[in-house]
Amino acid sequence: MDVTIEPHPLSGTVAAVASKSVAHRLLILAALANGTADIDCNTTSRDIDATARCLEALGARIARTRRGFRVRPIPRDADGAPLAASGATLDCGESGSTLRFMLPVAAALGRPCALDGHGRLAKRPLSPLYEELLSHGARLSQRGVLPLRVEGSLAGGTFDIPGDVSSQYVSGLLMAAPLLPGGVRVRVSEPFESRAYVTITTDALRTFGVDVRVGREQADGTSFEVFEVAPQPVRTPGTVAVEGDWSNSAFWLAAGAIRGPVCVTGLDPRSSQGDRAIVGAASLLGARARTAGEAATAEHAALVGRTVSVAEIPDLVPPIAAMAAYARGETRITDAARLRLKESDRLETVRAAIAGMGGDATVEGDDLLVRGTGTLPGGVVDAANDHRIAMMAAVCAAHAQGPTTIRGAECVAKSYPTFFEDFRSLGGVARERE
Repeated sequence: MDVTIEPHPLSGTVAAVASKSVAHRLLILAALANGTADIDCNTTSRDIDATARCLEALGARIARTRRGFRVRPIPRDADGAPLAASGATLDCGESGSTLRFMLPVAAALGRPCALDGHGRLAKRPLSPLYEELLSHGARLSQRGVLPLRVEGSLAGGTFDIPGDVSSQYVSGLLMAAPLLPGGVRVRVSEPFESRAYVTITTDALRTFGVDVRVGREQADGTSFEVFEVAPQPVRTPGTVAVEGDWSNSAFWLAAGAIRGPVCVTGLDPRSSQGDRAIVGAASLLGARARTAGEAATAEHAALVGRTVSVAEIPDLVPPIAAMAAYARGETRITDAARLRLKESDRLETVRAAIAGMGGDATVEGDDLLVRGTGTLPGGVVDAANDHRIAMMAAVCAAHAQGPTTIRGAECVAKSYPTFFEDFRSLGGVARERE
């Protein structure tokens, strides 16, 4: 689907969609729990649905309700342990989170299965998680080829994960940990990037009654953060809510910073989600941005180029780049190497999107440089099957001098199926063509 956007500034109020980061974790833990859980989740997406589909393949029963999901867990054996279906195929769609979370969970359940997926999923890295699972008793088919077959019985022990590759490896191991005999230690070497995503995981585990101990240690001159989980039941909390999503709300706040004002409701300013840093990033670039209660607001002031490190907030690069394109002067977005491993090579596709609209952006090593002039002419953008590129382009296009066509804009459904509905509710003008 191509979407052509005519210039019309965005302003107004919109409700945040549910955090897919939180929803993934709550669904998985609910499927491993000792009883039914109701998950309040005001929206869903292709990625959330992929995790639910995988859990159903393992034997959980998940029903959509008026408020979200009702999860009846994987059946139990005579000893009360989850007894997953044997020989299941887990379709992860294009969700890297689903694959990296479900792989250690499936290995911990100890029943043969296969994990499949689509798009760039097979190319997204699994090392060193893959090797750590092998060294602890799992039997896996060839890395980098889907479907990935999982057999054997994963054992507990110490898992060593570098902190600068993917926090999702740590989260997947921690969600599998309560099932493993002997307990689990996950040692994460410094620097530990995207630490906030692991905090989301430990928060979710504690909601389900799982005790997680966090400490530090030194070995051979390296500092580690250490997470310890003993074998223990996962206990249903009964009802639990998915909070609003800061990552997707960041695009509306970027629009507010460019012109606005835009207010996003249903956001927790004390959230463990690292992407709440969008408020600080918008302020750094000169916008007036603030939180009040469960809402965040951004409105225009003279935007100026700055240097922004995204080591802890890689998913904020597209909305930050959108603001940078409308700032005056150079914005240098640093520590962005991991963007090459997203749904697209996001360093390159962000650059190409800005260039496609007549802006000036270049990649220098692991940095993205955006040379803003305060405006963009408009043009044509290939979304590259990346939901965040499509959303960034739409926000930029709303404030451009001329129309912009976004090719493949249907990819927003990966995380935000109603994006263009909300775009129009804020005054955006978008015409869709199949």
